[in-house]
Amino acid sequence: MTNRILLRGGHVLSMDPSVGDLPTGDVLIEDGRITAVEREIGADAEVLDMTGRIVIPGFVDTHRHTWEAPIRNVAPDATLDDYFVDILDTFAPLYTPQDVYAGNLAGSLECLNAGITTLVDWSHINNTPDHPDAAIQALTESGIRAQYAYGSANTSLADYWFESRIPVPDDDVRRIRDTYFSSDAGLLTMALATRGPGFCIDEVVTREWHLARELGIPITVHVAMGRLAGRFGMVKQLNDLNLLGPDTTYVHCCYLHEDEWHMVADTGGTVSIAPQVEVQMGHGWPPVMKAMEYGLRPSLSIDVVTTVPGDMFTQIRAAFGAERARVNADCWKANLPVPDTMLTARQMLEIATLNGAHVAGLEERTGSLTPGKRADVVAIDATALNVAPVHDAAAAVTLCADVSNVDTVIVDGVIRKRDGRLTADLGRARRLVEESRDRLLAAREAKGAA
Repeated sequence: MTNRILLRGGHVLSMDPSVGDLPTGDVLIEDGRITAVEREIGADAEVLDMTGRIVIPGFVDTHRHTWEAPIRNVAPDATLDDYFVDILDTFAPLYTPQDVYAGNLAGSLECLNAGITTLVDWSHINNTPDHPDAAIQALTESGIRAQYAYGSANTSLADYWFESRIPVPDDDVRRIRDTYFSSDAGLLTMALATRGPGFCIDEVVTREWHLARELGIPITVHVAMGRLAGRFGMVKQLNDLNLLGPDTTYVHCCYLHEDEWHMVADTGGTVSIAPQVEVQMGHGWPPVMKAMEYGLRPSLSIDVVTTVPGDMFTQIRAAFGAERARVNADCWKANLPVPDTMLTARQMLEIATLNGAHVAGLEERTGSLTPGKRADVVAIDATALNVAPVHDAAAAVTLCADVSNVDTVIVDGVIRKRDGRLTADLGRARRLVEESRDRLLAAREAKGAA
């Protein structure tokens, strides 16, 4: 029996040029797939009234350390240098599989609540073989679409993040691939989260890249951020090792040399930018426009909730404000007119949806309200006082709305949030993440006293 959902009478921003925008339109979902986007659709289906709602594709977060939810806002004033010590060298070694499960469950539900339907889970917390299993279990239970990116352990900052000689364990990566990701057709897919040059010796870098390519999974790596990695020339080093390719996402990219931008673009690489973290923690200016100048399609990501909010609205505004401020200041200093090529609110919505799907390797499945794609759909309440009245629907989403306005969230045709409330057991998720917080704080105190 076909399961049909009809979203009726919303202001549809499809993010597909061939479909366009419909100030009043319907979206028909059948068995998890979008089958029609039209002004009016008649169908025997469960009808969701979208009157007063702006209907968009789900947001895509292309880089989040989801495991950190139990230590949310523990480092509000941290720099990137502080983060390595306070988080990776202090809390991360204390994480049990139960902490990872709690973090990934609460973090994934946080994403869904905020209209993020697709997540790249950059999981560099695999202290034991049980840790990745716990992370994947939580992602599965949440119902989010996710790319699980298997990362290193974090039992020692010195061992894993400074000229490390310890690769990710090949056998365990293969086990996870065989156990959970034998097919790439499911709601969850797999990637390899690697540390890259400077953080690892060349032998480890090469081994991890070759492992990912042997298994046919994409690669995601932080590059060119902050006072340390900004000087590594990581993309150039990867080029010298003959490792660049279209299967690699480069995260941050704040201090890429001009030649390195060409290398990323010429080899088909993709880019993930975490604007709020980058301006707040000292990674560098978010290079959204810089990426676009090289023909790349930048995406947005949250990165760490230890220090910044976990929603896409914050990232959109951080990127939009930072880039326009930079251009305005440069033009004022040079006494030149502001160019017509500045970022627009509409572009930010595309970056947060369609570009994100492109970077996550899922553009054929999600990122736009296109018939044939999987049904990852979000409805924004445009009747709320912080959004109404609407003049420009894209601007209303990117510059006015917030998490409180996310009314409906559908992932793969399943309603995960209805009438502003998640359908999951939030009480259990909150209890688990609070218990994890308390355990981690106690363990940190005990470790400090030892």
